[in-house]
Amino acid sequence: MDRERGGDRSGEDVELHVDRVTRMALYDAVRGLELEVEAFSTERRETAVSTDFTRVTTTVVLVGAGETGNGEDVTYQAEAHDGFPALRERGRMTFADYSRRLDEYGFEDYRRWAFESAGLDLALRQNGFSLGRALGREYRPVRFVVSTRLEIRPWLELYPELEFKLDPTSEWSDEHMREIAATGRVRVLDLKGQYHGTVVDQPPDPRLYRAVAETFPEAIIEDPALTDETREALRGAEQRLSWDAPIHSVGDIEKRDPRYVNIKPSRFGAVERLLDAVDHCAAREITMYGGGQFELGVGRLHIQALASLFYAGAPNDVAPGEYNEGGARPGLPQSPLPAPDRLGL
Repeated sequence: MDRERGGDRSGEDVELHVDRVTRMALYDAVRGLELEVEAFSTERRETAVSTDFTRVTTTVVLVGAGETGNGEDVTYQAEAHDGFPALRERGRMTFADYSRRLDEYGFEDYRRWAFESAGLDLALRQNGFSLGRALGREYRPVRFVVSTRLEIRPWLELYPELEFKLDPTSEWSDEHMREIAATGRVRVLDLKGQYHGTVVDQPPDPRLYRAVAETFPEAIIEDPALTDETREALRGAEQRLSWDAPIHSVGDIEKRDPRYVNIKPSRFGAVERLLDAVDHCAAREITMYGGGQFELGVGRLHIQALASLFYAGAPNDVAPGEYNEGGARPGLPQSPLPAPDRLGL
């Protein structure tokens, strides 16, 4: 380790810690894979989440040499999925060449990830590999948490072992937090302090931050807005802080010197940036856990597969899509998810 991290790790924290990468850089294992692109198309998906919000995503579909590769664009603005741009590239190339050609399109990260993940998926399938085999890593069962803004106790009545990631707000009373904490099932608290101009913004609130830190003494505290007042409120909990929304590259991780990072592949845009971040965190003993973007299609399988390879034992926000489709009810998949067994990403 190149710096102090506030004491030895033990118990659950050890299980959360990703296996250290001792081989070559991860991206080097896939950059030279060849792929052949013969055709391009898209598939639009949408679901009404509420009367105010319809989730729309677009799947990028690449076809070549009898195989198909898929990737999901998770851009949140529904109108951004209209008039979806086409991929011009055709023919045989390495994955690194394919990725470099995407530079010319100027895509935002979410859209770039759709094209990158589709290209990697196609390259792996055309070469007869899973991502795990290409990287020389084993898939493991995936622990997941459920991210919800609903009352968690009806879920626990059906599934007592379920774990949660919750979004505290200023409306939460101290009594409400104590009741939730008493369940012992909350693993991550997302303060949403790094979001600006969205429907989920939560302005910095020292009272809320202090209550969260004191009432949930073992939970990861994600994306606080740091001001003089909130830093004071979080005093003593600094080693539990984690970052999500600001993380798009190794440079973003280095700026914050964290102990925990939420890895959302679509935020990185390029496969190289994602795998470099995984290498960086593993080398510096930064605990990673996976996150999603309300994927409606193949993107959810991708975030689960990446969690399986790199941070399977962490409190991953990669629950199956059924958890986004209604309230507590019997028959839902439980944690951990089986290790993936398929070609591609």
